[in-house]
Amino acid sequence: MIKERTLRKAVKSASKNFKVVLVVGMRQVGKTTLLKSAAEKSREYVSLDDPAELLLAKTEPKLFFQKHVPPLFIDEVQYAPELFPHIKMLVDSSEKNGRVWLSGSQQFHMMQNVTESLAGRVAVLDLMGLSLDERRGDGTRQKPFVPAPKFKTAKPALSSAEVFECIWRGAFPQICLGVAAQWDTFYKSYVQTYVERDLRQLAQIGDVLGFLRFLRIVAARTAQELNFADISRDAEIAPATAKKWLSVLVASGIVFLLQPYYANISKRLAKSPKIYFSDTGLCAYLTSWTSKDALENGAMSGAFFETFVVSEIVKSHLHNGRSPRLYYLRDNNNLEIDLLLERDGVLHPIEIKKTSAPSKSQTANFEKFRRAGIENLGYGAVVCLADAIRPLSENAAAFPVWAI
Repeated sequence: MIKERTLRKAVKSASKNFKVVLVVGMRQVGKTTLLKSAAEKSREYVSLDDPAELLLAKTEPKLFFQKHVPPLFIDEVQYAPELFPHIKMLVDSSEKNGRVWLSGSQQFHMMQNVTESLAGRVAVLDLMGLSLDERRGDGTRQKPFVPAPKFKTAKPALSSAEVFECIWRGAFPQICLGVAAQWDTFYKSYVQTYVERDLRQLAQIGDVLGFLRFLRIVAARTAQELNFADISRDAEIAPATAKKWLSVLVASGIVFLLQPYYANISKRLAKSPKIYFSDTGLCAYLTSWTSKDALENGAMSGAFFETFVVSEIVKSHLHNGRSPRLYYLRDNNNLEIDLLLERDGVLHPIEIKKTSAPSKSQTANFEKFRRAGIENLGYGAVVCLADAIRPLSENAAAFPVWAI
């Protein structure tokens, strides 16, 4: 069963307004299925996973486009950067938009080629794993989450156990739709096939065991401030190596960084970004949480819940074709707001709490930072495990994670 993806609408819109559409994201998040489902019948599909097609693309790119004529969808385009100058010439030869669709998993070098060859011609869209709405069949109704006093939802409630089932299972379509084998078998294969192979090649990493150890150590730090000294010490690698390897994880979509917010009180604010795994199932596998019950009751349950909430908010924006402006806020007295969502110059403060009974006290830091000099704070949220949206104060409400 194929779930309707929210990004499909953005793909269609981008194809009408840009000559090239590029969908990027981790391996196995559904890029090929999405673009195939959105494509018209006349659009030819070519995968560069096919050795014969890849050889032709790399050695005879001009002949490649004589064989494959737009409208065209080229899958895994990162394997043949030689195509990008020819794509530019091809799309510039016509006034028609949407002639070439592309997908790619490794953004590290590919985006440099896109920037150099296709600037102004390409719409770049990001796809992550299935959102809660998408896995429940409501993908077409998902909107970018922004806290508001009259926020309403008709979505069915989820229990804490159901939420942690989603967190532990992860958001890869094969896992969510029951297509893949057992949970541990899927993630073991994923790590071996895509993480170890693709990322090692991407960064020319020779130390396989060292890289896997580094990956597990980073996974154990999801939802924490990034500290290269600690990571490099525990992974037994040089800080410069840790920075290089982390940049590969970010570029390939395995992790993302949440930057700190700077304001006129910046001397008192944290400077390091926070790190989050894009998929909580992969993170759970790497940190050896073997069941949803163990994860829900374990020491990392709060970190996993925060990671899940942040990723859901990110998906709600990216899958609608928008780039979210998200930050976190912490001062030198450890006074913190988990998430700041900037929209139209207004900062919406968001606290993330693994509780079913949110209280007004959990919004106290909103007012403390407002008094400290951050004046553009708007309506806030406490995202939690409550069973309904509940006002907490004049300027904030509790939002169940399933409602966002």
